[in-house]
Amino acid sequence: MNSGDRLLEILRLLQVTRSCSIGELARRFDVSEETIRRDVRQLEQAGRVSKFHGGVRLPEALIEPPHQVRLQEEAGAKRLIGEAAVGLVEDGMTVLFDCSTTAHWMARALTRPRSLSVVTNGLEIASEILNRDSYRLFLAGGRVDVDYRATFGPDAIAYARRFTPDIMFVSTGALDARRGFMDFSSDEADFKRALFDRARRVVVLCTSNKFGKAGVMHFADFAEVNDLITDAAPPSDLQAALDAASVRVTVASGEPDPEL
Repeated sequence: MNSGDRLLEILRLLQVTRSCSIGELARRFDVSEETIRRDVRQLEQAGRVSKFHGGVRLPEALIEPPHQVRLQEEAGAKRLIGEAAVGLVEDGMTVLFDCSTTAHWMARALTRPRSLSVVTNGLEIASEILNRDSYRLFLAGGRVDVDYRATFGPDAIAYARRFTPDIMFVSTGALDARRGFMDFSSDEADFKRALFDRARRVVVLCTSNKFGKAGVMHFADFAEVNDLITDAAPPSDLQAALDAASVRVTVASGEPDPEL
């Protein structure tokens, strides 16, 4: 395993364990502790990890809180984005949602279009859709992540890839003019990345506090996305990158519907 692959694997491991000792990492990757210390210094300089005596952990800023906490973070902005995104959905479409809390807010607002087929790996999104008249719900099965309230892994991906959505709605944990669309969970990034070639239109739902944020896992370049819906205009460097890739940007405005 080369250095770059090892750095990526260290970050993936920390997403699961939150922290590891230098000795544990050295044994896992069959390298010296000094090699791991060099890796850790490189990751620390990039802001990806924090060192402590004898080990390494993810900084608090890179650890996403459980689903219900995330659902209420930036709730007003997420509701506005969700309501704006509903305008892209037409009767009879097949719609795919990721498990994000912004998609959850959109699912709450998705009451007007009729005869939809909805595909998701999000348990909370499925719960929102379950009793909607004229909707058909398809839930991707697989390993359940309690914090994300979602299914992940090869089984979930294989099931979701059976569909050819007219439109796919996903969120992003971070958005950077140079690095593109990023997440903090390898499972979440892998699920989304595996489905981009299936959807006719890919829409990213992104609150503006994600602009310029440092993510961990890259899941899409700008050219792979058709639309970005957000709550504030992107900064100039990000807008330039979006324009260069012909990504349509919609800035949701107004007050969220109080009934949602």
